[in-house]
Formats: sequence, structure tokens, C-alpha cells
Amino acid sequence: MSLLTSLIPALENGQELSESKVFELADVLASPGDEDMKGRLLVALAQKGETAGEVTAFARAFRERAVNPGVEAWSGEAIDIVGTGGDHAGGFNISSLVVLTLASAGVKVMKHGNRGITSRCGSADLLAGLGFKLDASPERLRAALQELNYVFFFAPSFHPAFKHIAPVRKALAAQGHRTVFNILGPLMNPGRPAHILFGVFSETWVPVLATALGNLGVRSGLAVHGRLGEGKGIDELTTASPNRVRGIGQLAEVDDVWEAERFGLSTRPFAELTGGDLAENLQITEAVLSGRGPRGLVDTIALNAAVALWICGRVKSVSEGLPITRELLVGGAVRAKVEATRRFFSL
Repeated sequence: MSLLTSLIPALENGQELSESKVFELADVLASPGDEDMKGRLLVALAQKGETAGEVTAFARAFRERAVNPGVEAWSGEAIDIVGTGGDHAGGFNISSLVVLTLASAGVKVMKHGNRGITSRCGSADLLAGLGFKLDASPERLRAALQELNYVFFFAPSFHPAFKHIAPVRKALAAQGHRTVFNILGPLMNPGRPAHILFGVFSETWVPVLATALGNLGVRSGLAVHGRLGEGKGIDELTTASPNRVRGIGQLAEVDDVWEAERFGLSTRPFAELTGGDLAENLQITEAVLSGRGPRGLVDTIALNAAVALWICGRVKSVSEGLPITRELLVGGAVRAKVEATRRFFSL
């Protein structure tokens, strides 16, 4: 009996997978063939409900298979700003401008992501549109991190083990099935940054993924989810929503709901945070950097960047960081970072 055949009934009966069993399973999933059985197992696992232990084990197994970008010298100070995606809220690429704001503040940022899958414009799409070269060599990426203070690790370039899983995921997605691989990406940043601000598509998953990231050794971070209404949410911390926040590592005691007013901001309509395709999001970016962006969007980007400064220990409070990040965003520093990025990759 194959491993897949033996595990499906166990999962259907609610049995949790051990770490050793997950490692065995990862070998099978990363190998060619058995696509139908792989799909059945992933559906059974999702229907059972993945535990924090299982998510941790899957992340460890596939981290071991990732390409090492050689950025260990900066990992201890760096942060990732990332979301799971999959919320179908239609939000703008908030995290991309947060990355540029933090880089302008001198914070090392290691962003890991992909092109839009469940959205019309993913983080990779927007940053590439602003000049970042996704297929740059590891040497060039290390130079970007040193010179620009940020780097983007394009997921397909660093996770070859996903090659034989992609067709299964695509087929299941067409049938409306989520799998564990929808949430693993943000846990597998090949640069292993010590800090993270992690947006989660579902409030139910906030404590699960916070626990998993703690298990994986993240020094400090937050898992966050914006509540947009009954059954609706976004994988972002926003000024348009109450935000469920759960701490990771040194911030593990944080377990709260944050709203804009807590930081002296006003709650704004979610319509001010929506985005579109790449062309539309580039126009929105220009408006934000020119001081003409929707107030809710500008406040949300500044808030996320201030939270990230606090996570990294650069400021003593989020409120202290807000005027700093707002000035960087609309005062010309982020625009200069975009121009520096274009120059860097044009040489």
C-alpha cells in the first residue's frame, strides 16, 4: 500500500500527521506522478483542518528543499511583509509600498512572493512594474539587499520542489478546493528573516499560523487579519476594519483587536483601499507618492510600516513610528527608492 493510500483514510478519520510522516509525505508530493491521489490526500487534509504542528512540519520539509539565496548576514535584522492571499477582497498591493517605505527607513526587508494568483496584481507584479528584476541572479539580489535595503525572492525561482505539486494545486483550485500549499508560501521565505508582519486570509487561521511561525523560530512578529464584515476579511492590517492581531516570538503575549482610532487614525471606507490590475495599481502608486492617494490607503500603508518598525525594535511604539513612515511615503523618500531601484537593475 502506498503512503498516499494509507494516509487518506487516517486523515478522513481526523488523525493528525506526525512530523516524521509529513516529511515522508513531502518526498512523495515533490516527486512526479500520482496526481489524483495527491489531490485526494490534500483535500482530506484540508477537510480535516491542518493543525499548527502539521503546518510547521510541512514548512520545515519544504524549507529544506528551497534554494539558499545566501543572505544569512542580514537575516537577523530583516523583516518580511507578506500575506497569504486568497481573501478575494480586491485590495491594493499594500505590502509592496510598505516594503519600499521600510527600505527607505534603513530597514532590511526580505520579501518573498509570487505573481497574482487569486488577485489581478500580485506583489511580484507591482514590484516588477516599479523596476525590480524578478529573475536577477542570487549575486545581484544580495547586492540589491545591501544597496537598496530590500530584496524580492520570486517564489518559483527558490522552490523547485513545488514543480510537481503545481498541477495538482491548479486542478483543485479549479474545483474550489484550498490546500495546505495556499498558506505555506509565507512560511517559507528562503532568506529566513527574523521578523515578520504576516497577513492572514481568514481570522480562524491567525492563531494557527502565529503558532507555526513561532515554532519555525521567528524572533518577533504579528499575524493579522482585517475584518470586513460577516464572512469577509482581508490579509492585511487596515484602517477600514477591526484587525485581529496575534503576536509571534518575543511578541507572543499580543492577542488583541486593533482599530484605527487606537493610533490616532480615523476609520475609512474599504473602497479607499481597493486596487486593480497592474496598470491601475501603478497609477494608484503614483497618486500615493504624489500626496494624492486616498486617505485610507495612505494611512493603512503608513500604519503597517509603523507596526513593522515596532516589530523590528526601531521605535518604542506604533504611534511613534507613524509620523516617520508617513513622511517617508509622501515626502519623496519612497519615490527616490523606486528611482534607485530602476537605476540599480538597469545597469
